[in-house]
Amino acid sequence: MNQEKPISCCCVLDASTYVGFWILKRLLSKGYFVHAAIRKNGDSVLEEEIRDMEAKEERLEVYDVDVLDYQSILISLNNCNAVFCCLDNPEGYDDEKEVDLEVRGAINVVEACARTESIEKIVFSSSLTAAIWRDNIGTQKDVDEKCWSDLDFCLKKKMWHALAKTQSEKAAWALAMDRMVNMVSVNPGLIVGPSVAQHNPRPTMSYLKGAAQMYENGVLAYVDVEFVADVHIRAFEDTSACGRYFCFNQIVNTEEEALKLVQTLSPLIPMPPRYEKEMQGSEVYEERLRNKKLNKLVEAGFAC
Repeated sequence: MNQEKPISCCCVLDASTYVGFWILKRLLSKGYFVHAAIRKNGDSVLEEEIRDMEAKEERLEVYDVDVLDYQSILISLNNCNAVFCCLDNPEGYDDEKEVDLEVRGAINVVEACARTESIEKIVFSSSLTAAIWRDNIGTQKDVDEKCWSDLDFCLKKKMWHALAKTQSEKAAWALAMDRMVNMVSVNPGLIVGPSVAQHNPRPTMSYLKGAAQMYENGVLAYVDVEFVADVHIRAFEDTSACGRYFCFNQIVNTEEEALKLVQTLSPLIPMPPRYEKEMQGSEVYEERLRNKKLNKLVEAGFAC
């Protein structure tokens, strides 16, 4: 049985992102004290809901942060034992400007944690797009936590979401190791869940750039946001958790699963014309993604 150490106060930064909001809700339901760090220009509906929650929930404190303002990050981390770093851009990823902002934000968060004596662990929310993009993806049998997306390939193809997630996660890992900060990363597939089309439309569309290639190469996967939140929390509650964790419920490699995904995201996306033709057949693409490491973490959680 894995040894666990209770953590009394956690910071979720940015709590107004889709994933951050669900992590916040899960932490409160488990009895944690939570600092909800909210960036400017986040999801206004989720931000309003969080501020309403603060008025009713004594274990919740809301902080306004700017990831480029190191001091504001430090303030939000005060007396926290862990931080969940969720830096999705609500405006999506359209150019290198968003990539640079996310990388700088990740560096500032890790550096702030290194200078905060109470922080025991960072759980860094990344993405499968930080691992699946390269020229030879179709020839690789196993795509797992050892894999990284090729930066030059992402830049050449203008895969800004993948570039942002790869660069920011790599930067966070490099700094965490240099500063000897305990860090774990969770790499979810495309995130689905309640009102995702309303609360997370642009990051969803940024993730789906190149969806046809992901589908054909067996690396298009999705995951329910509530499961993602639970995995993040499990990753910091379990003291044996380490490194990266691929996180997905379903690999999309059949016509049935592709249609199901489109329906799940409705009305955000229509059925792509290319699929309308291709999905008349019954071709099944080989699955390449592996998440054995995640299964062990989740199973250990149920066993404890």
